[in-house]
Amino acid sequence: MTHKAPSTDAAVLLPLYGLADEPGLVFTERRADLRRHAGEISFPGGRRDDGDADLAATALREAHEEIGLDPSAVEIGAALPPTATFVTGYRIHPFVGLIPHPAELSLEPNPAEVETVLTFSLDRLRESYAIRRLVRRGIPIHTPTYEVESHLIWGATARILGDLLDRIDAEAAKIKPG
Repeated sequence: MTHKAPSTDAAVLLPLYGLADEPGLVFTERRADLRRHAGEISFPGGRRDDGDADLAATALREAHEEIGLDPSAVEIGAALPPTATFVTGYRIHPFVGLIPHPAELSLEPNPAEVETVLTFSLDRLRESYAIRRLVRRGIPIHTPTYEVESHLIWGATARILGDLLDRIDAEAAKIKPG
């Protein structure tokens, strides 16, 4: 398995909803016939375009293109540390975006890229965490994963998700009395 040094900047939006109630995240399931990351569960995002003011703008543009998320419905929150992809050579910049509940939005998958839009509660994601042995390109790897409703989240998306959950849990621990 070849490893490329991260050379291409990309950005993803972590659309977070229901923070006060039952918080959850929006993911995409990529089409199975795509050249890269086919069939994978990911956050909406992609490569930076020359016209993007910054990487947060890239994340918002991509979320709009991929799932029809209106940028004006997103309140950009924290930027998480970049995560590198090992095979494709991307440096992914994650941005948390607070959004209304998806039921209040008209999220539609872009049929050219996205098979379906998925929503999972943070509780379900936490419960589904496991280190699993996966075989990718003939190489066995032990890696963090989340499996919800037969959807496997792994790779850079799982690493970004783990970082977000750790940060949310750390913030919650600061707030709890005791």
